[in-house]
Amino acid sequence: MTAYYNPNAPKKSANLSINSDLIQQAKALKINLSKLLEEKLAQTIAAQKESVWIDENKEAIEEYNDRVSKSGVFSDRLRRF
Repeated sequence: MTAYYNPNAPKKSANLSINSDLIQQAKALKINLSKLLEEKLAQTIAAQKESVWIDENKEAIEEYNDRVSKSGVFSDRLRRF
């Protein structure tokens, strides 16, 4: 996965409100909440940035796909298989 953040940036404290039952279960299972949040937050940010990029480039992607469906790709003339 491409990092959309600096994994070496310093840590910063944050106040969160989390369901108390989930906290108790996570502690019982020795789940590192900070690490889990960072991993899931990074995945969520990457997915949303990808979605934004697709939306921003939708017109160009559609035009490219139309051109390929009509004319094929550049390498079609060069391939020997």
